Amino acid sequence: MYEKDDKYMVKAEVPGMKEEDVDVSVVGDRLTIKGEKKAESEVKEENYYRSERSYGSFFRSIDLPADADPDRIEASYDDGVLEVTIPKTAAVKPKKVKVSARKQPKSAKQTKPAKQIKPAK
Repeated sequence: MYEKDDKYMVKAEVPGMKEEDVDVSVVGDRLTIKGEKKAESEVKEENYYRSERSYGSFFRSIDLPADADPDRIEASYDDGVLEVTIPKTAAVKPKKVKVSARKQPKSAKQTKPAKQIKPAK
């Protein structure tokens, strides 16, 4: 999970899984990503038979930050990478404030310091 100016991003690698095998849900202030991979292969040839099955599941939960907007969360899946976008609420987005220097009036300008007089010996 990482943060950008206006959103949080969650990326998860789920190679070999199909889009429908991945579930993303939000309950309260918790984002949950889970999935299950099922693969079966079978080869029948003369004097040869092979059957393989592999199964695996995963489950991850992440507490959402206080400024996350759970109603606008989106998820996309491409080439084995799940990307979840969590927008920040508008009220909490940082606002840039321009800093300007105050100019002193001409009468308030500092004058050169007076010369110091050396005491007589």
